[in-house]
Amino acid sequence: MNDAPIGVFDSGVGGLSILKAIRAHLPNENLLYVADSAYAPYGRLPKDILHKRCTHIAQFFMQQNVKAMVIACNTATALMAEWLRREFDIPIIAMEPAIKPATLATRTGKIGVFATDNTLKSERYKRLLAEYAQDKTVFESSCDGFVEQVESGDLTSVTAFQLVEKYLQPMIDEHIDVLVLGCTHYPFLAPLMRQISAQQATGNQELQIIHTADAVSLQLTRILAENNLLNFKERKSSLYFTSGEPQQASQIFSQLLGQEVTVLPLADS
Repeated sequence: MNDAPIGVFDSGVGGLSILKAIRAHLPNENLLYVADSAYAPYGRLPKDILHKRCTHIAQFFMQQNVKAMVIACNTATALMAEWLRREFDIPIIAMEPAIKPATLATRTGKIGVFATDNTLKSERYKRLLAEYAQDKTVFESSCDGFVEQVESGDLTSVTAFQLVEKYLQPMIDEHIDVLVLGCTHYPFLAPLMRQISAQQATGNQELQIIHTADAVSLQLTRILAENNLLNFKERKSSLYFTSGEPQQASQIFSQLLGQEVTVLPLADS
């Protein structure tokens, strides 16, 4: 099983931000990535449809004999992680918004959270706030349009800048000093967030942006090591699948990964 692949999935291309961190931490591992782009964003899917999609992708991974699964999506984690762990007998590594690190990092006591509607409404997210952020002021936004912006590959246009500014500016006006990115798509827009916040920063008021790609990769590494599943062979492969349009996905994947890749079609359920 050591050279069996690791399955990673998200509603679309956002989970590539997690995949890049996994590849950096685990350079010898074989990776399978599924972008469920035909159903993105998960943040607005009804729970029963989300359940069907996560089931379909998990079953695909099992057919590919994966040794572990990474849910590279905060929404799927919040609503489906516990169920997936009950149904599938492999290690499953999940996401959660970095509320605890944000509460430790803030100096002003004011934190911003960008996440999907389903994540912000989830019991998992509410538990994190109750446990770690009771004495902090938390400003939230679901950032409608962010996922679609990243899915289109448009990360630098005036339209992208204005979209990010629309949601970030009100939080800057509230003097947040830490911003949690609770969706794996959002780190691809982080350069614009930094640009916008830097234009208004004075003194030591630089906005700190936190997401969980490295934490997830380190957790995956720990779990593989505990189960004697690490791959020490030098050969590695990465395969990419989408429920969307493969040719378009290949272009956007290549752009986001910084290398030419081919994306294969994922058979529908």
